[in-house]
Amino acid sequence: MADHDDKEVVALTQNVGEVTIEDRGSDKPKEEEDKDKEGGVMGFIKDVGHAIGGLFSWGSPDADISGFDIPVLNTKRAEIIISVLITNPNPIPIPLVDMIYEISSDGRKLCSGTIPDAGTVHAHGSETVKIPLNLIYKDIVDTFDDIEPGQVLPYLCKVTLLVDVPVIGRITIPLEKKGEIPIPHKPDVDLEKIDWDHLSLEETSATLHLTFKNMNKFDVGINSFEYDLQLGDVSIGKATLKEATSVKGEDIGILQVPVSFRPKDFGGALWDILRGRGTGYTMVGSVEVDTPFGPMHLPFSKTSETTLKGKEDDEE
Repeated sequence: MADHDDKEVVALTQNVGEVTIEDRGSDKPKEEEDKDKEGGVMGFIKDVGHAIGGLFSWGSPDADISGFDIPVLNTKRAEIIISVLITNPNPIPIPLVDMIYEISSDGRKLCSGTIPDAGTVHAHGSETVKIPLNLIYKDIVDTFDDIEPGQVLPYLCKVTLLVDVPVIGRITIPLEKKGEIPIPHKPDVDLEKIDWDHLSLEETSATLHLTFKNMNKFDVGINSFEYDLQLGDVSIGKATLKEATSVKGEDIGILQVPVSFRPKDFGGALWDILRGRGTGYTMVGSVEVDTPFGPMHLPFSKTSETTLKGKEDDEE
């Protein structure tokens, strides 16, 4: 018969697969009881863990920076998405404790941060974890005196993964990727002259000759070009570039943009300007360009006191 001073199993509950163990009491001091429990229960758990570990082959996960994409790029900021592909060779899911990232250029830190509890990688599976971040160009230019708009910066992207792997423990996986990223500059757009193709109160058509100075060190392909032209104090409306063109880095391109409008809709002041009085002008617009780094939206504005004169034509 079992000694009542020892622990007894008094109930085996089959419901929900549980086994209930009650302690009838003991004459041993509490410190000795705790020690027994540690050696018994904890020892049992450790033995089970080692036994399970022996049944499987455990390994460190594999990781790689699979993408460095710039979906948004303009003169104010670059929206960057870093994609990290992680492969788990183990038979159970593994948690990602932290993801630490940093982007630098020639030793100058541009941005950094930490993503805690970045998720879980499924057993024998792969997961792509995305790190979204923003580079604010004004902050970079204000911080580093040798960085200016129009430059192309070499970058070093570092990502460090902290992963908990059963049996193996916590491991650190460092990753790196190199490339280039631009600091875009607004173009300098100027209206060189206007050729009046037809001049009348009812309908006036003209060709605008524009100079487009690419202020960046990289080439741009101009896909669309829209602006509002104001002669004197009168806005004659919007004009759009019909044919795409390209301009090399730090070079000047010539754009010819057709425009048409009805002078009588604007009153006598515009008609006097068109008939030869001449005037200054204001342009405000934007250009959509392709670059080696992806599509880009570039705004521009120009105000000039230079007198523009058109050629006279017979009034209809």
